[in-house]
Amino acid sequence: MKYISAADAATKLNISLRRLQQQCAEGIIPGARKEGRRWIIPEDAIHNRESVKRPLPIGISDFKIASSDYYYVDKTMLIKDFLDKKPLVSLFTRPRRFGKTLNMDMLRVFFEKTDEDNSKYFSDKAIWSCGKAYTSYQGQYPVIFLSFKDIKHNDWAETYEMITRLISAEFRRHSELENSDRLSDYEKSQYRMLSENKGDSTDYQLSLKTLSLFLHKHYGKETVIIIDEYDTPIQQGHTMGFYKDIISFMRNFFSGGLKDNSNLAFGFLTGILRVAKESIFSGLNNLTINSILDEQYSSYFGFTTGEVRRMLEYYGCENKFDEVCEWYDGYMFGSTEIFNPWSVINYVSENCFPKAFWQSTGSNDIIGEIVDQANDEIKENLYKLLSGETVTSYVDTGVIYPEIKDNPYSIYSFLLIAGYLKVTKVYPQHDGNYMCDVAIPNKEIAFVYNKEVLNKTGKTNAAISIQQALFSNETEKLQKLLEEFLLNSVSVFDGTNESFYHGMMLGLCAVLSNRYRIKSNVESGYGRFDIALFPINKSDPGFIFEFKYTGRDSEDLETLADKALSQIVEKNYAADLIDCGVSHVTKIGIAFKGKKAVVKSSDC
Repeated sequence: MKYISAADAATKLNISLRRLQQQCAEGIIPGARKEGRRWIIPEDAIHNRESVKRPLPIGISDFKIASSDYYYVDKTMLIKDFLDKKPLVSLFTRPRRFGKTLNMDMLRVFFEKTDEDNSKYFSDKAIWSCGKAYTSYQGQYPVIFLSFKDIKHNDWAETYEMITRLISAEFRRHSELENSDRLSDYEKSQYRMLSENKGDSTDYQLSLKTLSLFLHKHYGKETVIIIDEYDTPIQQGHTMGFYKDIISFMRNFFSGGLKDNSNLAFGFLTGILRVAKESIFSGLNNLTINSILDEQYSSYFGFTTGEVRRMLEYYGCENKFDEVCEWYDGYMFGSTEIFNPWSVINYVSENCFPKAFWQSTGSNDIIGEIVDQANDEIKENLYKLLSGETVTSYVDTGVIYPEIKDNPYSIYSFLLIAGYLKVTKVYPQHDGNYMCDVAIPNKEIAFVYNKEVLNKTGKTNAAISIQQALFSNETEKLQKLLEEFLLNSVSVFDGTNESFYHGMMLGLCAVLSNRYRIKSNVESGYGRFDIALFPINKSDPGFIFEFKYTGRDSEDLETLADKALSQIVEKNYAADLIDCGVSHVTKIGIAFKGKKAVVKSSDC
């Protein structure tokens, strides 16, 4: 019988060495025996256990269940990094479905003082090998845990009711307070009132402070406060028109619990945005913010490259790594490359068939609102992003929802922080914010842009028809389709310069991004073409577009379109396409005036 070391076996089984050694000692691993100080294990026993793979934790945010019964990616070193600095209140801002709730529940299970010995959930995790300086904190504190991730209602009355029910449920979770001999009769009556959801608005705005006081008195230990997805009802308030109501409530709620609260040991919050400009954390000078641009905790939300490789190897699909990168990689948190964890898990679960899993996990209304508010320059940049280009923009990590209307350039900050863009280069600014080069991170997010941006601008159907006209080289049909689109979608006040039509055409071409690399204003030959479509499959035709615009009634569009076509030839704009091995290139010159267009084309 062949044996392997416990260390090698732990790697194969994707569990910690400490846990495997414990299983050997308990007789769980058949035939395992100790040689000196180390365990050795029969290879057959490992093969038998390898054949039964752990299920993937789709939608599991309960740490005890996820870490015990499912494939778990160990993020417990977040605890060590926190304890090394121990800030009083920490805010983690990350996109949705990047593991915030699971990590917050991990912190709850680690710190919370309970009748159950929760150390068993950590004894085989990375944090347990860090020594007593860290493990001594396990199970030492009363904890308040609230998650607002499901509070998504259409008006303030329903939202307020759900928040108060959530708070009352957390009071009831601490039923030990009802008969505590360390609370006064008045405090016990306050506890019963709030646990039975009979308080008024002031009671609930002060409820964090109240509950932390009661827990401190009962346990003789300051309280840990964890608030998950604190800004979900705030985004809903912005969308549905009760933003001021929710901001007013949250400001007092957080101020009572997190500002100058002597009953607070430390606090954790998660969300997508940092709503600091509304003074929601008014005067909270003990708040440490950890955004996607910061190095601290950069590897703990989402999957790292190594974690993805190990998961794929465990499920026998390591040959799919490149496809996973193409679809779900591309995020940069600090300087750490991050994969979308929700999408990677679903991809492996669905037999490695790539889909846009993330877009169905929440509302993409924010993109729709951005497109509605965007000016011509921003719309053109959105189309450039969709075409694979980068855009340079100022990024404000403290951006708030109303700024979509007040400051159209804030959209890049929203899109970046919410997970719709990635940073390719950072230029730090003296005000604490950044100038960043941003781009679409991967194929999955490109699908979201295709759906939201093109649908909102009414370009989808027109783009599909134009694609067909392009491939069949039907110049007259293409001209007719363009004029129909201009007539139905464009105001007479829009078409006042060539850049408007350039952006419009870039948007119409964006639907082809699954078959073409779309380039805009790039040098080729002896000049700079307007738009070129580089086929991914070299057997498909390539396209070069040159646009001309006139606002003068006297200028002939036929002549102008011929001039655009001639410019493509004279400047040899097709040079890069030909150098890339594209054998068939179609040149297209288009002249615009108001709602009129003339199209001319020829083949290279």
